[in-house]
Amino acid sequence: MRRITRTVRLACAVTVAGALLAGCGQSGGTKGGQGAGAGMDMQGAAERADGMLYATVGEIKPEIEWVHYTTTTGSCDVTRYWTVMTVISEQRRGNFLGVIERFWKASDYRIKMVNPSQDMPEIIATSPDGFGIMVSFGYKGQASFEVTSPCVGESEVAPPTTLANGRTYEGRPPTPNVRSDFWSAESPVPGPTSSP
Repeated sequence: MRRITRTVRLACAVTVAGALLAGCGQSGGTKGGQGAGAGMDMQGAAERADGMLYATVGEIKPEIEWVHYTTTTGSCDVTRYWTVMTVISEQRRGNFLGVIERFWKASDYRIKMVNPSQDMPEIIATSPDGFGIMVSFGYKGQASFEVTSPCVGESEVAPPTTLANGRTYEGRPPTPNVRSDFWSAESPVPGPTSSP
């Protein structure tokens, strides 16, 4: 139920962003109809979503372990879900989310919502081409990512071609089970020390 609610919220953010982008077409926001989803089918959208996710997790240092979870399709959109298997301690979640938010802003994503909840924080953003992207923490502190495309042409959608860097699980991945010296540490990240 919680995942459905998050998906609905993300879909709403994507719809609002799509409406805003649609209004930009005549004023130079897009050229020659090359706006969000123009000429793209669901497979292309899934590949674009994968690229956004690979780029995002590639910015997280030290590296985290993640797995592909599932892909869902609507009448004209596609959503990719990834699950983080690295334990991100409560004390390090702010750092984790900060890295992601800075990268998304640097990539010209528009931050739509930041939920600073201590237990289940999340960030929702929209890419310049109308894809909604979200990172959130859920049950047992498990971080997950999802990307939802704007409306695109109908097509079959293949699984991701690049392997995840974590092990493969049948069905739903378990709660986080990979320890990291940095991300799993139960102490705040030390601040810079001044030298005398």
